Amino acid sequence: MVEEKVLIEEIIQVGKRLYQAGLCVAKSGNLSARLSEEEILITATGTFLGDLKPDDIVKVKLSSNEVLGAKKPSSELPLHSLIYKNFPAQTIIHCHPPLINGYFAVCNSLKALTFETKFYLGEVPVIPQETPTVTNPEPVIAALKGNNQVVLKNHGTVTVADKFSDGLSLIEALEEAVRVAAVARLFEKSVLDDLDVNLKDSLTRNEDSFPMFSREHIQAIVDLVNKDEFIAQKGKELDLTVSLAVKLDGTDKAYKFVFEKGRIIKLENNSDAPFVISAPAPVWEQVFLGKLDSFVAVTQGKMKLQGQLGQLSKWYVPFTRLFSLFKEVKIR
Repeated sequence: MVEEKVLIEEIIQVGKRLYQAGLCVAKSGNLSARLSEEEILITATGTFLGDLKPDDIVKVKLSSNEVLGAKKPSSELPLHSLIYKNFPAQTIIHCHPPLINGYFAVCNSLKALTFETKFYLGEVPVIPQETPTVTNPEPVIAALKGNNQVVLKNHGTVTVADKFSDGLSLIEALEEAVRVAAVARLFEKSVLDDLDVNLKDSLTRNEDSFPMFSREHIQAIVDLVNKDEFIAQKGKELDLTVSLAVKLDGTDKAYKFVFEKGRIIKLENNSDAPFVISAPAPVWEQVFLGKLDSFVAVTQGKMKLQGQLGQLSKWYVPFTRLFSLFKEVKIR
């Protein structure tokens, strides 16, 4: 259990950092943190995140939303509470960054123009909002299964993380990505992302469906990979010769892909590889449905990687294609 006074001070410091970075103004935004399995701390309604005092932090029981204190919690308490009940996250940041709000007021998706944006942010879900407070949290919960950060259209972002520092990094990265996109459009109105051209080509969809993580399911992926001209080309150019394993947590199911210059020459039923990606079934399901990017899942902690992510980055392009092929094989 985290010491309450330490956590309160951390919330105060996070509020100051958000304000100083221009990611919140006036009385907008709210912060919370898990104090224990039964209790959370959340900022009170009507408080300035940039000038929080200890008594602006309210203790609430998760099971009943009972408030243990004199001040009223943020009006977004129902959203915070539901997130903690659905995810093991330790912290939540809801703020209204101006560039993010401006960009997503007129755009429905993020144009990723840098590798950092692709690598750490991925496809950021955008949820329409019709009220000043989130009154329909279910779409937000569903979106957080695929990304630790969700944009609420006209209402800022909701970010979950084990540490406030990780959540802050995601918000700052998204604000910077939006700034880059805006600057790029000053120079060229029809900005194109050449890296994604090949990734967005139409694919021949396999109409069969397989039990997730069955041998037939993984073999169907291998067959698609070995027919893919883009992976074959990039695999030769980048000498994609390595072993990569995928593992289903809580089971003995694991598969090792043995690559040689972009072609999978062997599929083995084990995880004896220098790089092993593992995750529980709900996370893998999001990956195979195409709702979660594997690289982003690793950087955001939804999936675990044994081995150095930086060593895989030299094969980023063919592996991005590989992971995009995952969703082409239907699961049941």
